[in-house]
Parts: sequence; structure tokens; C-alpha cells
Amino acid sequence: MGRPDKAARSAIARRRSDAIDLRLAGVDWLTIARKLAADPTANSDGIAYPQGYGIEWYRKNQDPPTDEALIHAACRDVRTALADRRAELSDDVDELRALEADRLDRLFFVAYKEAVRDQDLAAIDRTLRSMERRARLLGFDMPVRTELSGPDGGPVQIENVTADELDALIALSDPDAG
Repeated sequence: MGRPDKAARSAIARRRSDAIDLRLAGVDWLTIARKLAADPTANSDGIAYPQGYGIEWYRKNQDPPTDEALIHAACRDVRTALADRRAELSDDVDELRALEADRLDRLFFVAYKEAVRDQDLAAIDRTLRSMERRARLLGFDMPVRTELSGPDGGPVQIENVTADELDALIALSDPDAG
């Protein structure tokens, strides 16, 4: 089986979109599969869904796929469609990140020129804030490592405590908690 033509790809995309819509509406897998089946005898609406599940079998006048095969196809469709949407969103996020980086660059250069030319402390602060924001946006900052330890850097000791003792510890560490 070769690559589907443009019309078939469009129909497959529509089927996947319909599968997601049905799943989001809380419809079970078998009902989705039957509603989107190509063979009218398997289709719950009694019609041939364009590029529906089992289209190759339907075209060859073979029996429709089993319920298990239909469910598998519906699940695969939803997984594929969601993965495609995630990829599109990721591309969109990358484009937005690049756009924001360009904007920050423009703002940075304006503040930087003023900071260097006039030695203006407010402009220096704006320059540094732009640099910090850009570093966060593009992930340049090293992650902060947080480690909990007991006395003298040793292991944290876990003890059985009463609710009153726990309340007292919380009150010591957070005066607003009382």
C-alpha cells in the first residue's frame, strides 16, 4: 500500500480529529471505532465512513475487521493525532520562543547603548534584567540543586512524632502557621 493521495490524507486527518472529539466527549473505544468504520455493516451509523477503519478490507469486499482490530485502530488514531498536535504545539512554542528572544535582543540593545553611553544605573539594571530574562527563556541558567540533609550534612532522621510535636515543629519553622 503506497502513500495516500492528498484527498485520502485529508480524510484520514478528519477521521483522527473525529476520533479525538469523540474520545474527549467520553465515548468508549468500541463506539468510536464502529462510528468511524469504513464498512457500513460495522459502522454504527450504517454508512461507509470515508477512509474509515478497515477501508482496505471494505474495498476488497472482505469481512469487516473484528471489534478488537477496530478498537486498536481507533486507539492508534488518537495516539497519532495527539502526537501530531504535540509536535505542532512544540513547533509553535519554538517559534514563539525565537520571537520573544528577538524582542528581548532589541530591548537589550536599546538599554545597553544607554547604559554604556550614559553610564546610567537604571539602564544598567534594565540591561541586566533583559539578560536574565533571555537566559531563563532560552534555558541558559544552570538548574538549582536542592538537597535536604540532617545535622552536619548527614542523613535526615525520620522519627515517629505526635500531632502536637509536629504542630510545634511547624510553628517553629513558620511563625505564620499558628
